[in-house]
Amino acid sequence: MTTAPTPSSTFALAKRLFAYNPALFGVNLLLWGAVHASPALVTLAVSRLFGHLEGAENAVPNAVAAAWAALGWFAFVRASRFGLFYGAFRAWIELWYTLDALIRRNLLGYLLTATGSRRLPDTPAEAVSRFRDDVDDVAGYTEVWVDGAGFLVYTLVAVTLMARVDPLITALVCAPLLLMIVFVQRLSPTIRTYRRRMREATGRVTDFIGETFGAVSAVKLAGREGQMVAHLRSLGETRKDAALRDVLLTELIRGVNTNMVNIAVGLVLLLGAGRVRGEALNVQDFVLFIGLLPRLTGSMGFFGDAIARHRRTGVSFERMHRLLVDAPQDEAVQHRDIHLRGDLPALPTRPSAEPLRELQVQHLSAHHPDGSGVDDVNFTLRRGEFVVVTGRIGSGKSTLLRAVLGLLPRDGGQVFWNGQEVADPASFFVPPRSAYTAQLPNLFSDSLRDNVLSGADAARLPLAVRLARLDSDLAQLPEAEQTQVGARGVKLSGGQVQRTAVARMLAQQADLLVFDDVSSALDARTEAELWDGLFSELDATCLVVSHRRAALTRAHRILVMEGGRVTAEGTLAELLETSAEMRALWAEEE
Repeated sequence: MTTAPTPSSTFALAKRLFAYNPALFGVNLLLWGAVHASPALVTLAVSRLFGHLEGAENAVPNAVAAAWAALGWFAFVRASRFGLFYGAFRAWIELWYTLDALIRRNLLGYLLTATGSRRLPDTPAEAVSRFRDDVDDVAGYTEVWVDGAGFLVYTLVAVTLMARVDPLITALVCAPLLLMIVFVQRLSPTIRTYRRRMREATGRVTDFIGETFGAVSAVKLAGREGQMVAHLRSLGETRKDAALRDVLLTELIRGVNTNMVNIAVGLVLLLGAGRVRGEALNVQDFVLFIGLLPRLTGSMGFFGDAIARHRRTGVSFERMHRLLVDAPQDEAVQHRDIHLRGDLPALPTRPSAEPLRELQVQHLSAHHPDGSGVDDVNFTLRRGEFVVVTGRIGSGKSTLLRAVLGLLPRDGGQVFWNGQEVADPASFFVPPRSAYTAQLPNLFSDSLRDNVLSGADAARLPLAVRLARLDSDLAQLPEAEQTQVGARGVKLSGGQVQRTAVARMLAQQADLLVFDDVSSALDARTEAELWDGLFSELDATCLVVSHRRAALTRAHRILVMEGGRVTAEGTLAELLETSAEMRALWAEEE
């Protein structure tokens, strides 16, 4: 189970993040410190102006000149603050998007390149929510520290000036604001809970919308539009309830902050006015109190809100850590180049690979969380062979392929490539060693050409299209290879989607081709032409899940699976004589 970051770990992760560009972070601290602290100088100038005006009324020498000097200082500070704010805002935007880009780069980089199987713990839509909302929350958390430094300076200056005038009123003003901080601290568990529920509810809505778009045809054929809308409405109501609780809690905190401000101002007005009448407090000091107080109370209210944001940021760190499954807790804030300036680096070249001679699988076991899987599987695949894995639904065929390729964590067993053990199959079985097409392949919402190439040499396109038996379809598509396939290939037929995925695999020039029942949406003739083409034009080595006769009759060897185990192995003729399960499968296919 993923452990939630503690307050101390949230501090540590934030510190690591801010240290990515310490100079830029320091500039932000200085600029925003000056922006937030400068109003104290403005208020001091205004109070002195009133003091000099009072002195001029009482015929104090040089009071008029001093009043003009105070007025000039006030104008200078106010004018310079505009330029200061502009520079601070520019620096803040650069800091925000630098840290935002770093976190996204680390998340995506780990999911794409880390060792071991990279399985999303939740749906892709939920992952998008974490890339979008949680990353924004963490990057925005920088604002707490950048603004907090300025507010802290202002608070210290304001409290010092006010305490020098009247310590009692200052203490009475600060007391309710300190109580506000205690109040928010007590609400911290509730803040975390409400934010987590809101994020989870949002993820469920996003996930359902994504699945609905991917199954529009099925919904229409089944006539289930009303039920789909009703379910979406139910998810929306749940999300609305969770979001409302989160927003109401936030507004409650802000409301208490505002009331604390009003209470503090009322105390100053009641106590200060009485002291002015009794001449214990002059007009200059009273103006100083009134001028410093609103921003002082706002600053202390900011600290209360900062505690709430700290808790919410802890939730965001927790959710990102869950997305990365087994990554170190600080993976999201590791320091890496994000190339925001200058030329982009060259794309990495594919590593050279020793050509496949023999693939050995020994005592391989792997299981899904529900307990289903494969146990103690052994087989050998030699170069140039066409090996078919067959069996009934749920017998473990797809699980076996995914375990061999490292897409599913192994519970035991070994995989050898030319006699050398493969320590990390997920990183090893990639082009140019291996290429894989899933039973339900995913296409990107892009052109058919870009889906097939996926970074491969464009010169491979004609051969890949021809071998996948996709060339006749290109002639019928409105823009041939430039046709936009839509989300998940929704504009193509099922057979076209599978053949496009096969063409994408063939464009990679991989030694080992792994097919997971990709012929299920093809007619018998097209499937036979597909297998014939692979061996007539390529030096193909294939590991194929299939129950179709076109694959079984071509196979050099067949693995028959039952209940997660290989119960028979041999040629088709041998298995039809010796395996009752193979005879049953063959009869069902006939």
